[in-house]
Amino acid sequence: MTLTRKGTATRQRIIEGAAAEIRGQGIFSFTLDAVMQRTATSKSQLFHYFPDGKDELLLAVARHEAAGVISDQQPELGALDSWSAWQSWRDKVVDRYRNQGPNCPLNAVMGQLRPTTEGAQAVAAELLAQWQAELAAGIRSMQSQGEIDAGLDAERSAQALVAGIQGGVLIRITTGSLEHLKAALDQGIEFLRNSVAKA
Repeated sequence: MTLTRKGTATRQRIIEGAAAEIRGQGIFSFTLDAVMQRTATSKSQLFHYFPDGKDELLLAVARHEAAGVISDQQPELGALDSWSAWQSWRDKVVDRYRNQGPNCPLNAVMGQLRPTTEGAQAVAAELLAQWQAELAAGIRSMQSQGEIDAGLDAERSAQALVAGIQGGVLIRITTGSLEHLKAALDQGIEFLRNSVAKA
């Protein structure tokens, strides 16, 4: 669907309104009627931009929330060129999930989408790929400075970091504790710092 500038803005307003509804009321109270009321849109407007209805809108919200995961870590995530920068990034990740609380809007939305559907898989894959690419770039920057072992596989190390973070976030959601997330970040960064000594 090709949209005008106004149409693009309207579609984005609906997505952001739906995201705010989920954040405020929870996924189980989510209805299209509530979104229409919050965004002052009609049923015909909503279905014009999201012909497949609720699932299509939820998928758009998932993309919106996934983009927020990355943007909330900037500019630190895109400038991992010193150990102090890595520490600042670590602190920003912890603060993000502390401020978010035990509820994760992205997790809530993804839980309502069938994980085997192409769209849901694409959202998760795009998020992980972007996150890993940013971390791998940071690792390579440190390798070029001799701060991380040049023989270390940057991509695989980035994958391990993201996996640890995601595990810590899941535990945060289920228990309310940030300690596992902190441990995953601290241990991951410590491994990178010690790689030169181990090489």
